[in-house]
Amino acid sequence: MSNIFYSFPSPAKLNLFLHINGQRSDGYHELQTLFQFLDYSDTISISVNKSAHINLLTQIDSVANDDNLVIKAATLLKREACQRSPLHSRLGCDIRLTKVLPMGGGLGGGSSNAATILLALNKLWQLNYSIDYLASLGLTLGADVPVFVRGFAAYAEGIGEKLSPASPNEYWYLVAKPYCSISTQSVFQSTELPRNTPKINLAQIKVEQCHNDCQTAVIKNYPEVANLLADLVEYAPSQMTGTGACVFSRFNTKAEALTLQKKLPDGMFSFVAKGLNQSPLVKAIATIDVSC
Repeated sequence: MSNIFYSFPSPAKLNLFLHINGQRSDGYHELQTLFQFLDYSDTISISVNKSAHINLLTQIDSVANDDNLVIKAATLLKREACQRSPLHSRLGCDIRLTKVLPMGGGLGGGSSNAATILLALNKLWQLNYSIDYLASLGLTLGADVPVFVRGFAAYAEGIGEKLSPASPNEYWYLVAKPYCSISTQSVFQSTELPRNTPKINLAQIKVEQCHNDCQTAVIKNYPEVANLLADLVEYAPSQMTGTGACVFSRFNTKAEALTLQKKLPDGMFSFVAKGLNQSPLVKAIATIDVSC
């Protein structure tokens, strides 16, 4: 397997709604949300080696390698493997990361990258850990990592760790990022964040009628987001995903989404993608054969 690079998608996600139900004594927030994947992905390519080193060959601007979730995920998985068997101590890999998902956009790029690493190395290193186990490891890296590990659209409750399968409509979306980036921590620390949205029966909701509580806090402090949303809602149902800064508009057809994309300001980051209830990573992992 040396020098052979296997490529895996690391898809974006949308929060089709995000309700904040309260705040716990430990500072974490109780929430309800619905995750859906998009057919728009970073790409992670991995070559296995036996040097015992985990090497990220792609430097990401403003992110030190040791702080990158790609390295953290690979290091975590190797540490767990070594605890089970000293034979795994020589495991290593070279990783290339091709980024298209923006940082600070609310599309889950870092969490998705971590999940892709866990699933891909589990396969390439032939560890054969269960999805449940990988999801539990992923949770230590971030609250959104488990949904990417499991690979299916899901409702999330609690602090985001309680997942149940979902099958929302697979609409077409225009996703755009205004000229700003937003810290998730700053949003959840904001005094303007609503924290009292009543819990809803997830089996009976109409997703299209839900909202994003984080949007309330963000638009008061980021006029770039507020202005973009004000423009988009003139043409289609639109809201922010996650803690922002990306916003999405919903359409029944790709052509409608592309038409609105042409109206965006020159130079603004945007893309058109289909909502997916199964992550493209699921198929990619299943088709890799490392037995030879």
